[in-house]
Amino acid sequence: MAQVTSPSITTKYTNQQTENVLWIKFKSKVRNTFIQLTKPVIQSNWGAEIALALPRIFCGIVLAKDFGADKFGMPWTPVGQNLSLFEVAAWFPQDVAEFGGIFAVAPLFFAWMGAASEAIGGVFLALGLQTRIFSFLLICTMLVAIFCQQLQHGLWNMLAPMGFLWIAIYGLVNGSGKIGLDYLLAKRWKKSTPTVQ
Repeated sequence: MAQVTSPSITTKYTNQQTENVLWIKFKSKVRNTFIQLTKPVIQSNWGAEIALALPRIFCGIVLAKDFGADKFGMPWTPVGQNLSLFEVAAWFPQDVAEFGGIFAVAPLFFAWMGAASEAIGGVFLALGLQTRIFSFLLICTMLVAIFCQQLQHGLWNMLAPMGFLWIAIYGLVNGSGKIGLDYLLAKRWKKSTPTVQ
């Protein structure tokens, strides 16, 4: 005797299959996008790679050690700052609130994002790890620093944020190059990426 399946069970099974296939395709697209964000532009020779990596590494170290650690708690933050890990200095949200507009609505959030993008983003920039993502955050931070904080004090005060801005723009466009962890990760992920039809 032939077994009869009800249409509702078949429909439910088909819907689950469709949802699974859609979920797999979604995960694959997210993974591929992440790989594309990570994959750096490779220069034609090692001399160019070194010449472009040195400013990125130097700026990352300076951002993390000097600029970020002064207002954001990191393991290397000077003891005199009295900041716990990932804590923002008390003066910084007040400074951010003076920018007005949206910054006055959520000064603690913007202070935390700005300080974290300098301290944590500087480390990632120096390592060449997720260079494009952290470069974008640094671009936002440096534009705010230039136009909301330093512009009124003249060009001389804008030099540091402008320098970091240019390095971050380069990082956003080209990634870390071969001298960075992004290159190794992209190479590894490309080998292990399954293809989904």
